[in-house]
Amino acid sequence: MSSLSNEQVPVTMVLLRYLSYFFGIALCTWLLTQLEIMAPGGLRLQTFTHVEDVMGTSEYSPIEMLQPGMLVICGLLYAWVAQYCPSLRPVALTFGGMAAVFLVRELDFFLDRNVADNFWQAVAAVISALIIVYVWRHARRFRVAWLRMWPSPGLTLLFAGALVHFAFAPFVGHEPLWQAVLGDEYQRIVKLAAEEFIELMGYFLWLIGTAEFWFQARAIAVREPQPAAVRRRDGRRHDGEGRY
Repeated sequence: MSSLSNEQVPVTMVLLRYLSYFFGIALCTWLLTQLEIMAPGGLRLQTFTHVEDVMGTSEYSPIEMLQPGMLVICGLLYAWVAQYCPSLRPVALTFGGMAAVFLVRELDFFLDRNVADNFWQAVAAVISALIIVYVWRHARRFRVAWLRMWPSPGLTLLFAGALVHFAFAPFVGHEPLWQAVLGDEYQRIVKLAAEEFIELMGYFLWLIGTAEFWFQARAIAVREPQPAAVRRRDGRRHDGEGRY
C-alpha cells in the first residue's frame, strides 16, 4: 500500500502542475481580454507616440510588458540549472542566452528611442556570437547534455514555442494578410491585436517549457552525485564554520 502511494505522489504533483499551467494561462488571458472589453483601448494596442506617427505601436501594451517579465523568469530558471546541475549546464546556458536575445528583441523599441538607433541589434548580435562560440567550444558536453534531456516535455514545449514565434506568428501577423482579409475595412489595430496575442501564446509555451526543464534538471541534480570539487568546497566551508 505504501509503495503504491509513493508512486502516486509524483503523478499527482505533475497533474497539479499542469492544472496550474492551464488555469494560470486562462486567468491571465481572461484578465487581458476583460481589460479591453470593460475599458476599450485599455490594452493600448495602438499608441501614437507623436503627432506625425500614423502607424502607432503596441510596445506600451500590457501584453508587451508581460513578455519581458516571462523572459526574465526563464533566464533565472536557466541560471539555477547552470549553477546546480552541472551535467545540463551547456544546454541551460544556451537557452539562457537565447532568452537574453529575445529579451533584447522585446525591448528594441525603447533601446532605439533611449540609447541609439539599432542598438538592440548590436547587443543581440554580441549575445548570439557568445552563444555560438560557447556551443562550438563545448560541443561534446552540449551533445551529451542534450541527449540526456531529449525527448522531454520541457524541450518539446520549448520547440512548440519556437514554432509559434518563428513559423506561425510572422505569417499570421503579416500586415498584407490582414489587408487582404479585411479589404477596405482594414485597421492596423486588428493586425497588432492578432500578432500580440499569438506572440503571447508562444511565450506561454516557452515559459512552461522552461519550468518543465527546471523540474527535470532539479530531479537530476538531486539524483546525481556532486562533483569532487563541490564536495571539497562544501567540506572546507563546513570545517571553517565548525571552528567558531
